[in-house]
Amino acid sequence: MLTTIDHIVVTASDMDKTISFYCDVLGMKLENFTPSVGGKTRRSLKFGNQKINLHCVGSPYKPHAQNPVSGAVDICFLSSTPIDEWQEIFSENNIEIEDGPVQKTGATGPIMSLYVRDPDLNLIEISNKI
Repeated sequence: MLTTIDHIVVTASDMDKTISFYCDVLGMKLENFTPSVGGKTRRSLKFGNQKINLHCVGSPYKPHAQNPVSGAVDICFLSSTPIDEWQEIFSENNIEIEDGPVQKTGATGPIMSLYVRDPDLNLIEISNKI
């Protein structure tokens, strides 16, 4: 039986812009790691017990999705920071709010969400449980 998601992969067209968005705006931490089987050092973004591995659009690590492209991710992050504070954070960083605040249904019940785009135009949903 499946219990949780260990990590996801985001394919970035500009690694520096992607890292800046997820670390400087969303508060994730950049981590470098070497695969257990050896090879090139890789980058990931950590938050809580979660991890997002980063692939560069022109040279994704193998194995990878059939068609690894930037801008194809649509992901929702739950946050303990109130939605009104996120509105301020996005405003201070000149990030347009695409939608919200709006009530949605999350995996465990109702959530209040804001939608923005990362530098690759992935849809990023920031939500609070309600």
